[in-house]
Amino acid sequence: MTKDTPRSTPLMRQYWEAKKAHPDAIMLFRMGDFYETFDEDAKIASEVLGIALTKRSNQGRSGRPGAASYVPLAGFPHHALDAYLHKLLSAGYKVAICEQVEDPKLAKGLVKREVVEVVTPGTAMAEKFLERGENNFLACVYLQGDRAGPFDPSAEGLRAGPSTSLRAGLAFLDNSTGEFFLEELAPGQLAERMLRYRPAEILLAEGQLAEVKPLMGQTEALITPYQDWITEIENATHELTEHFGTTSLKGFGVEEYPLGISAAGAIIHYLYQNSPGPKPHISALRAVQDEQYLGLDSCTVRNMELFQSLATQGTHGTLISVIDRTCTAPGSRLLKQRLRAPLQDRKAIEERLSRVEELVQDGQLREVQDLLRGSSDLERILGRIATGRATPRDVANLAASLEIINGVRQWVRERKSPALNRLVDRLHDTSELTQLIRRALVEDPPISISKGGYIRETYHAELDELRQLARSGKSWIAGLQEKERKRTGIPSLKIGYNNVFGYYLEVTKTHQDKVPEDYIRKQTLVNAERYVTPELKEYEEKVLAAEEKIEALERELFENLQKQVLTQAREVQENARVLAMVDIAAGLADVAVRNNYTRPALEEEPILSLKESRHPVVETLLPLGERFTPNDLEMDPGKSQIHIITGPNMSGKSTFLRQVGLVVVLAQMGSFVPAEKARIGIVDRVFTRVGASDNLAGGESTFLVEMVETANILHNATPRSLVLLDEIGRGTSTYDGLSIAWAVTEYIHQNRQMAAKTLFATHYHELVSLADALPRVKNFNVAVREHGQEVVFLRKIVPGGTDRSYGIHVAQMAGLPPQVIRRAGEILASLSDQDRRSVAIETRTEHKTQIELFEVRAKALRADFEQIDINTLSPIEALNLLDKLKKKHGL
Repeated sequence: MTKDTPRSTPLMRQYWEAKKAHPDAIMLFRMGDFYETFDEDAKIASEVLGIALTKRSNQGRSGRPGAASYVPLAGFPHHALDAYLHKLLSAGYKVAICEQVEDPKLAKGLVKREVVEVVTPGTAMAEKFLERGENNFLACVYLQGDRAGPFDPSAEGLRAGPSTSLRAGLAFLDNSTGEFFLEELAPGQLAERMLRYRPAEILLAEGQLAEVKPLMGQTEALITPYQDWITEIENATHELTEHFGTTSLKGFGVEEYPLGISAAGAIIHYLYQNSPGPKPHISALRAVQDEQYLGLDSCTVRNMELFQSLATQGTHGTLISVIDRTCTAPGSRLLKQRLRAPLQDRKAIEERLSRVEELVQDGQLREVQDLLRGSSDLERILGRIATGRATPRDVANLAASLEIINGVRQWVRERKSPALNRLVDRLHDTSELTQLIRRALVEDPPISISKGGYIRETYHAELDELRQLARSGKSWIAGLQEKERKRTGIPSLKIGYNNVFGYYLEVTKTHQDKVPEDYIRKQTLVNAERYVTPELKEYEEKVLAAEEKIEALERELFENLQKQVLTQAREVQENARVLAMVDIAAGLADVAVRNNYTRPALEEEPILSLKESRHPVVETLLPLGERFTPNDLEMDPGKSQIHIITGPNMSGKSTFLRQVGLVVVLAQMGSFVPAEKARIGIVDRVFTRVGASDNLAGGESTFLVEMVETANILHNATPRSLVLLDEIGRGTSTYDGLSIAWAVTEYIHQNRQMAAKTLFATHYHELVSLADALPRVKNFNVAVREHGQEVVFLRKIVPGGTDRSYGIHVAQMAGLPPQVIRRAGEILASLSDQDRRSVAIETRTEHKTQIELFEVRAKALRADFEQIDINTLSPIEALNLLDKLKKKHGL
């Protein structure tokens, strides 16, 4: 029996009709007090939700039983929707909710059902699915332009690649907060954007799926195709103007981004398609310009451990774990956005730094943080109000948070803090809205509207009258009990209520002979009888009618209250964002005070000068009593552009590189930095190439990953970039690796289009020779103190190169067996100078350099030739010997 069989039940035919319109979604089909799933959906739901898989007959009355007449079935109680919806969304599924849209009591035949909403990972509003301190973005990508041959995502970044006219429109929406923005960029930057905003779902045009998917990097987002016509500019503009109720998009300043508009229009179309109804919390659309932000690609975010530890894959030991001392959810979300996208605009950064400085100097920082802790998540409360999911307690919390905003504003006003005052000047006066909510709702409203009791007395005259009627009726009924006891002489007579019979008089069987004739028997129990009287039923109807009217009127009044809140949605959202910015400034000031950070001085010139700088994370993880060793740095592209840093393993080279990058990121996101003094020329991008990793799933070896990361740097770095190279070429043979490292260093130095400030930590001591030929290359090393066989790493970066790695000493520290350590020492001592690697530099015209790598190869070949007696060789023997020598020496 198939789902199309004429013998299937009317209910199942209704289900299949609804499912046909949403084949890619799990259908939750409302049946009374349960949501049921069928067929393949049931199998998925059973596995994901951990609920029993049963079966349901698919036969009509005339059908005959059989294996084919059953479909799989799995369901759960309707009140558990949020919990189970969270699990399905987290597993990456779309969910279509098919509700009963008419009262079953009034239905003639089958209850009418309709899909009222399709919930997806990118549109979800359920609190259990949303993370408190994280945005939940829905993204859309739209490509347009001429393709000049096959597109190579690894070769295109900030600069034009092989497809110079190909551009990407990109839009992001957080449906839970109303944040909505768009931009246009090179396709090679898509992976970086997906990392920056981490969308839960990405919309792609059906005709571009194959082309766009490889450009987005490693994303776990659900990919949802949409029809290509949706992104046509006329259609997209109509979708947006219809939503915002405007005649054009000029007021949003986005008209010069047609591809971004196409993507944004597709998002709005998708949102209304899945969830009909107004969405006033999406009140604005803004354009984002790439040059506003410091670029951080996926390698840099990972290698600098901004959000995830390389060691534990958790947040412990990350930069965000150190600097996030915000007190509110919107503050935490905004802080993460700022860390993912630090600024390049010096004026804007200085304004952020000034707010932090004013709070650092105030001395009463805890007061404003205590105020902030009482605030609720205004952005998401407003989102729930706009989509009909808010509870009375949500609205009361919104009012309380708006009152806290007034308290924060007053606190700032009492201080001579120019930057903070400029910030709170942006707050809107919402006192009338707050007073309205306070007048409408009781002091501590319930979290549900099902039982009423949340509208305050005196708010609405008709409601007060109905309540009085209901109370008087209940009082009369309560008095009836005593009256009937006296009239009948039955001392145990009592009045009760249940949902089936309503109010009733209960008499035990002991007193059956005293029951009056006007009592009408309603129910017989083991030890009692239940009765009603005409008088009791009359008052019951009055009470129940009043209670039904009270419930309906309270719902109506609450809906009207929410509509009034939404008339000021834009003002509430802007107030929430200002409060989040105050929260961030207070949190960063708290970090600065606790950890002894200082305000960085921002420069227009591309210099980088740090005095006594520290690693912001490592210093917090040191054992009690152990002090982090700070280090200085002086970089100037005109004199000291490239620093080659040599030194032992585990001596602190990698830590130093990362701490420099983290100081720059902190400064440009608007934070104080862990240094005694810092002068930082605004950086446009930070690049890192760190350690050894592979991408086996993508068919990329360790060395290939190294080279891809290095290629990305060489293609996209500029004179305003900061490049952090922690080893190059370690994934291949020594000869190849050293050659590549040498050539990369030359390229960075000689290519004026790039000329980025570069810190290069390496074990190739031969590279120190570059400082003799390249004027802007400087050598540094990590200081070591030796006492006999004991080696102490001082973790201090000092001028000059080194020619030792102390690898055997580190191996000993790691616990290798003593016999291995002894043997390694013997082998190292036995290596002759002739066998060690040597490098000669020959200076050519126009200041070019050429490396003659590893003379040992030539010496070894010469030695083999000297042992040959050519006078005794036949021509065939000579050819065979030549072939043998070529293979032996890799020629």
